[in-house]
Amino acid sequence: MGTISNGRAVKPYENPHAPGLDWRKSSRTDLDPILKDCVIVAAAPDAADHPHPHVPDGTRMIALSDDKDEQGPVLQFTRAEFTKFAQGIKDGEFDDLMATDYELAVAAEVAAVSVA
Repeated sequence: MGTISNGRAVKPYENPHAPGLDWRKSSRTDLDPILKDCVIVAAAPDAADHPHPHVPDGTRMIALSDDKDEQGPVLQFTRAEFTKFAQGIKDGEFDDLMATDYELAVAAEVAAVSVA
């Protein structure tokens, strides 16, 4: 059985497409109860027989999913790909895709209602 953590708490969590992984989500989200509101990432097993010819066996991989759907798809990226994307986020290249204060407030209200 895998887990999910927000840096403050850890709970059991399993996605059948990537069993046994220890998922992480932003510390800005809650785990008690687990709010389904975040992109989650996990260290995945090293690549083996990857369908893309530029991902050789043994390449370290990252899994990415959406915690709102425990049965949902799991995307896998090399750590190099993930690093380049994360650096783009840090550099502000995706700031135009960030939620507005209003959208964040609505999301918080929806999460509070779903817990009640």
